[in-house]
Amino acid sequence: MKPKKIIKNWSVPKGQELTEFDKKVLAFQNRGELVPKRKLIKTPEQIEGIRRSGVVNTGVLDLIEREIHIGMSTAEIDRLVYEYTTDHGAIPAPLNYEGFPKSVCTSINEVVCHGIPSDDEILEEGDIINVDVSTILDGYYSDASRMFILGETTPEKAKLVRVAKECLEIGQAAAKPWGFVGDIGKAIAKHAHANGFSVVRDLCGHGVGLAFHEDPEVDHYNTHRNGMLLVPGMVFTIEPMINMGTWEVFVDEEDDWTIVTEDELPSAQWEHTFVMTEHGLEILTH
Repeated sequence: MKPKKIIKNWSVPKGQELTEFDKKVLAFQNRGELVPKRKLIKTPEQIEGIRRSGVVNTGVLDLIEREIHIGMSTAEIDRLVYEYTTDHGAIPAPLNYEGFPKSVCTSINEVVCHGIPSDDEILEEGDIINVDVSTILDGYYSDASRMFILGETTPEKAKLVRVAKECLEIGQAAAKPWGFVGDIGKAIAKHAHANGFSVVRDLCGHGVGLAFHEDPEVDHYNTHRNGMLLVPGMVFTIEPMINMGTWEVFVDEEDDWTIVTEDELPSAQWEHTFVMTEHGLEILTH
């Protein structure tokens, strides 16, 4: 049997004594498990900063929940997000991020994620839409999304939205301190597949807090690997994208952002930013 290659992410600054925390992480590293770099462990002050950012982020989604309606354009959603965020002293993280032109992602029906708001895109009866909001406040990042159903939709779409939310909750429950990222995807995939749905594999959750995207990558399907060790102080998103049909997706060539299901059947996604504690995950984007 080939031994695991040891990636030495965790190190102790020269002259500093080993703490019990260090010893615990190093024990995992020494047996070949992938552990986080020290910089991924947020300080209490940083966690509080991310939490404050999450308060604004949640306020944005609460506003959209109150205002969203049939006949509304996704550009109107974008304007509401921008105004609320800036009125609260924060910055919409998506705006101009790697060329993204708007303050929020609005993804309707078969659009998995990264939908670009438009004056020409009007919400209709039966649509399901994911509104994905990310906020920078005082240099701290938070990220969350919700699904909304416009009026009456089909039983199949309603089930998809419900199961996608359950997948997020099940992924949260599976993430344990001193467990592994791989536990999350394994639990999510089991529930999605049991309900006849698939899990997108080409996109993942991610570390967040001091930057928009940090390690670890959080796969939502069963990779049959442990993935990174989950250590108290890590902050990351879980955001499973659950499809009615195939898990495969493609990028719309017209804007090079919008990601659509390969079979153009509906997709649903829910997301929160979490901090790992000694007792499990705590949501920072209520």
